[in-house]
Amino acid sequence: MPPRLGVLLAVLFWGVSFVATKAVVTEISPAALVFARAGLGTTLLVAILGRRRQPVVPPRGAWPALAAMGFVGVAFHQMLQAYALTLTSAVKTGWLIGLTPLWSALLSGLLLKERFGPVKVLGLALGFLGAALVVTRGRPSGLLALPSTRGDLLILASTLNWAFYSVLGHPTIRRLGPTQATAGSMFFGFVFLAPFFLAARAWSDYGRLSAAGWAALLFLGLACSGLGYLFWYGALERIEASRVASFLYLEPLITLAAAVALLGENVSATTLAGGLLLLAGVAVVQRAPGRRTG
Repeated sequence: MPPRLGVLLAVLFWGVSFVATKAVVTEISPAALVFARAGLGTTLLVAILGRRRQPVVPPRGAWPALAAMGFVGVAFHQMLQAYALTLTSAVKTGWLIGLTPLWSALLSGLLLKERFGPVKVLGLALGFLGAALVVTRGRPSGLLALPSTRGDLLILASTLNWAFYSVLGHPTIRRLGPTQATAGSMFFGFVFLAPFFLAARAWSDYGRLSAAGWAALLFLGLACSGLGYLFWYGALERIEASRVASFLYLEPLITLAAAVALLGENVSATTLAGGLLLLAGVAVVQRAPGRRTG
């Protein structure tokens, strides 16, 4: 599959994932959701490896890197977002996720010594201003409002976490290939989630799931965790990380359409304005002149 098509499919899955997650966490706990999601994703990826007759168990020397990826990008990331969606809306989550490419640009500057010109600085300023509008709904005092803003701040933290994760996983993906790296990191994420699942006795939650809830959970596990991560990793193997991250600016638009259509969520003028400003900032950063490296 062409890498850019894979990224687009991953972003499509993940854009809808916030709506699916919002629906599922109204029925079961975040611990039950992310544990099942990681388990389903691991099962699918192992089956793909078996069908391709590739080794299921990665080299022992890669285990520490895969464990780090599994903790940062699977266990911690998915728990953070699932809990956040119990406190905020899918629409605002989708807009705020658009900050991820901006964090990627900042990390490139800090870790790769990429030069920041005035155009890129302008883009970063626009993006953060847009995020502030989404979080505060145009009222500076809204930054302290709970519970919605606490969820927004957790989503903001998850955007930084994902940008770090993309940089973290790049060498391992190049070494093992996207399928084995994805399966390995997903398995370790599943292992890290197991203690939280057992401590919360979350297995009893599944009896409360409706048919729609089960459908959403299967979509999250198979499409979003299994195929979505696989397509993302496949693109990272062949395209620079900063260019892959730029595709995420489409995610808020997908989330907006899905949330309005499936959840009936309202979109305020301030949220819409902040989201559009955020996307404008991302577009400016991605088009700014400068060296991009993977």
